Amino acid sequence: MSSPERAASPSPASDEAVRLAAVLERGLADGRSDLLTPDALQSLLGALCKTYAAQSEAGDGHLPLDPRTNVTPTDIMVTASGLIKAGGFSVFELGMWQSCTGR
Repeated sequence: MSSPERAASPSPASDEAVRLAAVLERGLADGRSDLLTPDALQSLLGALCKTYAAQSEAGDGHLPLDPRTNVTPTDIMVTASGLIKAGGFSVFELGMWQSCTGR
């Protein structure tokens, strides 16, 4: 939550998400990548994708990650590649969609 308007009115879901993120970050710092089952990870990432898309469609305009994030370029590329594969499309199709939509 880096922008003042997002910090101004946190919801219980936002508070819970921040707590979960902290738990996961601590686990990763301790070398634990197994804190979420595959089912839990897929459910959470799916809900996050749909929430980000809905906020983006509503004109929010924020990026999915804070520019000052500690998420590495490799983390981003691995996740983006997995999402593209899970969605059943190719990077070429993503490029076409981006050129058509301006996103």
